Amino acid sequence: MTVYVALLRAINVGGTGRLPMAALKAMCEAAGFQAVRTYIASGNVVFSAAGSEREVKAALEERLLIHAGRPVGVVIRSADEIRHIFEANPFPDAPPDRTVAICLDAAPPADTLQRLKGRQDEEVRLGKREIYVAYGAGMGRSKLAIPAAASGTARNMNTIAKLAELAAAM
Repeated sequence: MTVYVALLRAINVGGTGRLPMAALKAMCEAAGFQAVRTYIASGNVVFSAAGSEREVKAALEERLLIHAGRPVGVVIRSADEIRHIFEANPFPDAPPDRTVAICLDAAPPADTLQRLKGRQDEEVRLGKREIYVAYGAGMGRSKLAIPAAASGTARNMNTIAKLAELAAAM
């Protein structure tokens, strides 16, 4: 069994994609995942499963489609990968609540940094399958658009740290 972290896209953020965490936990258990634990109401779930990353993603997305009536994006990381995302943060001195990792299914395109729009005081770096952003004045004031991030989902470093801790404890 592998310990995974699932990050759901656009769940319970800004009034979109309502999904009670108890329902998410039940979906994961129905998919055969073990030791399921959710973290905050923004679509974060830690569990163990026997399948590959691709199989786990497909099983969860299928259940979410049935529940929501529309596709819900899911990004999967292993416990080691979520820990690495935290450790690889290129902005360790930036406030963790203003620094995010945008998790993608694949490596960001080589031209990601050249295609940024509306950049002000934000710093952006590429990771293995992540785009890191340190929002200088905060996300609320930012006009930054990252076309390569459209299919990804962002979590701030506080959340990444907690998910890495939960996954390591399993």
